[in-house]
Amino acid sequence: QVQLVESGGGLVQAGGSLRLSCAASGSIFNINYMAWYRQAPGKQRELVAKITTGGLTNYAASVKGRFTISRDNARNTVELQMNSLNPEDTAVYYCNAEIRTIARSIVSVWGQGTQVAVSS
Repeated sequence: QVQLVESGGGLVQAGGSLRLSCAASGSIFNINYMAWYRQAPGKQRELVAKITTGGLTNYAASVKGRFTISRDNARNTVELQMNSLNPEDTAVYYCNAEIRTIARSIVSVWGQGTQVAVSS
């Protein structure tokens, strides 16, 4: 069994910052990548940022230059530093990881989601 636990969501004023964290635990052999997605009201869930074990990153165009994703492979954690937030960033943010388990199966695991609300 593998799970992701997220923290760091909350309410912030426009122009402010938040830092989201996600920790993977359970029967983990290794992690291929970790990522952050978000889903705003009335919109489809979208990829925000992704990082591989080797450190390669990818960002949505809407957050490039404002958000930074990082990871600690030894701790199986990923962080998302969000700066210059605006109301359009309001969404539920989900952590996602592709994990190879101790049993050698490959699974995609999702966190429960954490709410980010940005006020004008």
